[in-house]
Amino acid sequence: MARFLPNQDPFTLEDQLKILGHDELLDFWEESQMLDKYIEPSEHQEPPSVHYENAILHELRLRSMGRI
Repeated sequence: MARFLPNQDPFTLEDQLKILGHDELLDFWEESQMLDKYIEPSEHQEPPSVHYENAILHELRLRSMGRI
């Protein structure tokens, strides 16, 4: 199962996503969608899952273009 620990790893989220397999990437996306249920953003802040979703979509685009 994929995990992102923002303060304990010198690697960026994007670097961590590169090493995940396709199934792990899907698991991470599903877990990121559940964040919105537990964390209420302030009025002017986007939901936490948006950052993760954008990074995952970027990684999927790179993979579909041939970089694995």
